[in-house]
Amino acid sequence: MLSAGLPQGTVPKLERPGPLRDRVYEALLELITTRVLRPGQHLVESELAGHLGVSRQPVREALQRLNTEGWVDLRPAQGAFVHEPTEEEADQLLTVRTLLEAEAARLAAANAGADGIAALEELCAEGERAVEADDVDGAVAMNARFHAKIMELAGNTVLSELAAQVDRRVRWYYTPIARVRGKQSWIEHRRLIAAIADRDERRATELMREHTEHTRTSYHASQQG
Repeated sequence: MLSAGLPQGTVPKLERPGPLRDRVYEALLELITTRVLRPGQHLVESELAGHLGVSRQPVREALQRLNTEGWVDLRPAQGAFVHEPTEEEADQLLTVRTLLEAEAARLAAANAGADGIAALEELCAEGERAVEADDVDGAVAMNARFHAKIMELAGNTVLSELAAQVDRRVRWYYTPIARVRGKQSWIEHRRLIAAIADRDERRATELMREHTEHTRTSYHASQQG
């Protein structure tokens, strides 16, 4: 139950601007994405409302929206539950991610300047520090920022918009394997930076495909363990 499953300090503070239902939606989505709310967990409206300091109405509206988007399952006579992704769902998403990220790496190699390379190196260093500190949440966040930066350096707005649509789900799947991937993931990031800095489009594409494939296979292995 939720009352036993929210560690102190994990509930995000609701920002004041914007409609309350949107702020509640964002807060719940963040809790699901980071797996504070676990797949299959029962979501009780009154408990969620109490944790977030709101009434049940915006929570109900947020759960309905999350259900529409596939993050939550609303079951008749049972209530709301965090969606449990199937192996096929994960495989489809991570396969699409590979296509998007590989093209982004190619374009980044073609377009990135010295400032962009320096930004990637700093993000990689921060990710490595998070791994050394066994800061899983930090490593997941830095991984997302690193990939987002490559997407930015690609300079293709449509590609970036498509990647943004899957970004949160990628974080959802990556979180359980972040510790398993650990240092190796950031070694792969370093190789990617080198290929982008060398303007080697083919190498950058190959490395990104291998990198994202490692994430996909690691996720499937974690589900079978």
